[in-house]
This record gives sequence, C-alpha cells and structure tokens, in this order.
Amino acid sequence: MMTQVHDVYPTRLEDKRAAFERLDPVVWSDEPARSKGPLSRDQVDFYERNGYLFFDSFFSPEEVKPFLDDLEDYGQDPNLKSRDQVIIEPYADEIRSIFGIHELSPRFDRLTRDPRLLGMARQLLDSDVYIHQSRINYKPGFTGNGFNWHSDFETWHSEDGMPRMRCFSLSILLTENNQYNGPLMLLPGSHRWFVPTHGRTPEENWKASLKNQTLGVPAADNLQAMSENAGLVSPTGPAGSVILFECNTLHASANNLSPWPRSNLFFVYNSVENRLEAPYCGTRPRPEFIATRSSVRPLQPVTNPTTVRVAEPA
Repeated sequence: MMTQVHDVYPTRLEDKRAAFERLDPVVWSDEPARSKGPLSRDQVDFYERNGYLFFDSFFSPEEVKPFLDDLEDYGQDPNLKSRDQVIIEPYADEIRSIFGIHELSPRFDRLTRDPRLLGMARQLLDSDVYIHQSRINYKPGFTGNGFNWHSDFETWHSEDGMPRMRCFSLSILLTENNQYNGPLMLLPGSHRWFVPTHGRTPEENWKASLKNQTLGVPAADNLQAMSENAGLVSPTGPAGSVILFECNTLHASANNLSPWPRSNLFFVYNSVENRLEAPYCGTRPRPEFIATRSSVRPLQPVTNPTTVRVAEPA
C-alpha cells in the first residue's frame, strides 16, 4: 500500500482554485553545472524563461527514416490495435497513439539513450534520468484529431503521483510539422504557474482522456491570461527536428485538416529522484505503459544510437 504525503500541487478538486506560482525550480542545476552540457548558457536561460526549446533538423532524414519504417510495420500489424497501449481515435478506426514505444522496439529504446538527449536531461534536471513515458502521436491527413490544452505535470501529478516538476518532454518530429497539419502549440512562460483544474477524477479515466481529454483542462480565463503575457508559439520544421518542453508548460494541438500526416515521437525524461508515489487524485495507478513505476533505472548513453550525425541545437 503506497502512502501519500502532503499535496503541494492540489488539483482535480470540487472547488475551483486560482493559479499559483510553481514551487520548484525550472532548471535544477546550480552554477556552474547549468553551463556544463550540450546546451549553451543562452539556451538554458531561454528554457528557464519560456519553458521550451526548438532544435531545427536535430536528426538527419537518414536517421529518421528507419523509425518511420518501424512505424509502417506497426501499422500493418493486425494484432496491434487490440493492445491497451494502443489508443484508437474515438470516431474512426485509426491509431491515435501508441504508448510504451521504447519497449516495443529496440531501435526506439536505443534512441532514448542518445548521449545528446541524455546530456540535455542531466544538464536541466541535475540528476540521472529514466523514461517516465514514451509514445507516438499520429495525425493522419484530413482525419487526425487534436489534443486539448493541458499541463502534462497536472495529469502526471494527479493521476500518476509524480511529486515535483523535475521532468520534461522531448518531441522528435518524424514527419514535417507545418502550420496546416496540427503542430504542437505552446504558451511560453506558462510553466511558471500551476493551474489547478476542476472536477474529481474517476477510476480508469485514462481510457477516455487519452482519446479526448476533458478533465485536467485549464479554464479559458487562465489560458487567455497566459496567452496575453507572451503570446502563443508553434514550432514547425522538417522531420528530425526536436521540441523540448518543460513538464508544466501548457500546450495543445489542433485537428489535422491538411493532406499531410503528422507523426511525433515523445520521450518523457524524469529524474530518478522524482519517482512516482500514489496518485494524488486518489485513484488506482495508471498502467505501467503510461507511467513507469517498476523500471526506474538510470539510462546510460549508447554509442551511435542512430547513424549519428552531430547537429548543433538551434
């Protein structure tokens, strides 16, 4: 039986509560450690201020292609859609997301341990890291549905028991993301505030929320206020580009009404010192393929996780 400690980020309650400043650092490394790693000091400062970084063409097309080939093979697997870790669109027989992708494929598993990615994780989180969650989000042309506004941390805290904001997501664009095919949208600076959301979380909420999230969505007035501070950004670029965003940065994406598919890979790096507790919303823990509990082992870098071409972050 897991015990629960005092909740410093209360959310999913019956009463509505105001947003408040985060209690955790954005960059956990102190001087001079924050200047030691693959990120420049300007990049670390930008991330601390805005809650995200964008790296245009971080991986080459040659590096990305084998991963797309793997995904095509998965799409032809007649048994794949029956697995719980595969989320099907609510109104179409199409794959929306595949969770635990690094456990399905040795190729994706090696990519989680790319020394450049691990270097950034250790530099920002000041500790060894493990994969809290991995997934592919698909958006086929014309029919790909979007994802509502949310903070990942709000969900991971309430439904998974992640105690503190010592985590980030790294999204690798496996196809071009452009202004038409539903790219990721972020609210810069929103990571500096925790926005409690309204409503109790039912058991097995993930079965509905991963198809269409309604709980854990900030109120419109909160979103409006935060957009007025720094606007809205939507990093776009070719396949192989990377978006790194802090776990509490508010983000969303629109439907894909264009002819061009959009597929993005997500690795969530969490500090080994921030391992999960009992879910703060009081429900049973979500499945292991959504939130890692048993395999909290520090990732070790591997040599040439792809046919590595070194690219300088933008």
